[in-house]
Amino acid sequence: MVSTSNADSVDVGERILDAAASCVVDFGVERVALAEIARRAGVSRPTVYRRWPDTNAVLAELLTRRITSALADVPSRGPDRGALVQRIVDVAGVLRRDALIGAVLGSAPEFAMVYIARRLGTSQAIVVDALPAEIGRCQRDGTVRVGEPRTLAAMVLLITQSTVQSAQMVEGILDADALAAELSHSLNGYLAP
Repeated sequence: MVSTSNADSVDVGERILDAAASCVVDFGVERVALAEIARRAGVSRPTVYRRWPDTNAVLAELLTRRITSALADVPSRGPDRGALVQRIVDVAGVLRRDALIGAVLGSAPEFAMVYIARRLGTSQAIVVDALPAEIGRCQRDGTVRVGEPRTLAAMVLLITQSTVQSAQMVEGILDADALAAELSHSLNGYLAP
């Protein structure tokens, strides 16, 4: 049985993350203030500080949860390359449509750039760790080329991440369906034996 204080603590943490997400969508990353997050969550600033040291830490956890949630919410549809590629394309679609991800990419490219070009973030590491098992199954059935599965997973991350982050730039050329089709084509070509 969960104690009331633990349940309240979980609820408070979720309220804080929800408040942070609404601040990012409403104001953009640069204008998010811890005081506003606390106000929207209905808690004091010290309550937020007990969980996260600063606004960037709140935002990093929020993004990690969104990305890992998208991965968890889109199940695998089978052990072959087609199913693997479709899952990745579907996850990319969820992330492209996510208002929070869009707000971060649109309002704070320098914040996003840390995770795009400088270091592997927690959610990216989770993706790179989650895909090798699926890639290995596909290799065993002969639908994915030979190669170290974690290496292939890292490249799949780069291809997909680039598509998600740059989709808005080419939306006049590639609508959502065309973008998904081209991402699928790219991933199939990369992974094919």
